[in-house]
Amino acid sequence: SAPSVSPQVGSYMDISHASLSLFRLLEPQIEILVLGTGDRVERLHPALLKQMRECGIAIEVQDTPNACATFNFLTSERRMAAAGLIPP
Repeated sequence: SAPSVSPQVGSYMDISHASLSLFRLLEPQIEILVLGTGDRVERLHPALLKQMRECGIAIEVQDTPNACATFNFLTSERRMAAAGLIPP
């Protein structure tokens, strides 16, 4: 069955394996996912980071304004990147 994708991420505490599933489905596959966690950098559960690494996707967690800048830089360098951004 197809994985379900949960768009219901209101804060960093809502980031889960299910909410990140969309990023694992993208083609061509991304190499890095930039997550903006709002006003502050928040720690994600290590198991989430490990699961994404095992799929070949690195995660960079930053506050959202810096995550936007990082995403723009990565795409200007033609890196295969995606961003998940929670408004500050």
